[in-house]
Amino acid sequence: MRILVMGGTWFLGKHIAEGALARGWAVTTFNRGRSGRDVSGVEPIRGDRTIGDDLNRLAGHGPWDAVIDTSSSDLAPRDVLMAAAAIRPAARRWVHISTVSVYQGWPHQPLTDDSPLLDCPADADDSFGYTGADGSPTLYGFQKAGGERAVTETFGHAAVLLRPGVILGPGEYVGRLPWWLERAKRGGRILAPAPAGRCIRPVDVRDVASFALDQAAGSASGGFNVTHPDGITFRGFLDTCLSETGGAGAPVWAGPEILAEQSVTQWTELPLWRTHAGVWAVDSGRAVAAGLRCRPIADTIRDTWRWWAGDGRPVDHPRRAQHGITPEKEAKILASM
Repeated sequence: MRILVMGGTWFLGKHIAEGALARGWAVTTFNRGRSGRDVSGVEPIRGDRTIGDDLNRLAGHGPWDAVIDTSSSDLAPRDVLMAAAAIRPAARRWVHISTVSVYQGWPHQPLTDDSPLLDCPADADDSFGYTGADGSPTLYGFQKAGGERAVTETFGHAAVLLRPGVILGPGEYVGRLPWWLERAKRGGRILAPAPAGRCIRPVDVRDVASFALDQAAGSASGGFNVTHPDGITFRGFLDTCLSETGGAGAPVWAGPEILAEQSVTQWTELPLWRTHAGVWAVDSGRAVAAGLRCRPIADTIRDTWRWWAGDGRPVDHPRRAQHGITPEKEAKILASM
């Protein structure tokens, strides 16, 4: 196999490049070279995927059996379309990393691979779409839906769309799991979102990478929800964080009405907490049938702590600053309880 990874230097792209090399594949990566380091053993090509001349120069380095695109999350659909069109003559397949945010019903409704998608043209610019009053749908979701359409219009049945929810694991730059690990290590009374038995279904970055590589080598097409089929309760999640970090802490479970009264922002101030009924109810049955295998989330927590405690340094990203409640606000809420 010869593959092209769009991105390929941090988090998911890095794990995909490393996994492909471990399979004995030849790997080309394409990025600007401004953030993460190149994986040893790849052929790195520098360029900006929003510049047509750079994309045409890249296509001259093909052909490839597959492209795996990990770097389009902040791009307008028309930029995804330009890249897909430029590379199409040099690539047999395109595996596109998308998101569950492309669904009309997320996060309010349970979802399957056949649930209706947001509507966005393949050639839309970065202004298309909107964010609803309650935070859904999102401009981001519209944009990603347009990116999916750009790929499918260009590659047809040779396009695979992977729709993860939350991706955790070693190298995480968003900071959700590292924040909880640091909070567990600090110990004491820990503000936790009730109900404790609610199941969350984040997926390990290494399992997403492995599934993406399988799809690059396969012949399937269409969309796959990539979420953990089993999940873990929030209590199990926090207990594992405490166990792995050695923190002498005790969760204090606060119901959603208390957290709302205290103006705790869902999804960010308490990472992974959101009350919408469909946020974790995303069926991954099609992906499991196609070979998705997810390690226990406890293993993800353990390995992330080993990476983080061993001087783990994620790529600097502004989203990390958005996550985690301040100690002062947490203490005030705990005191009121």
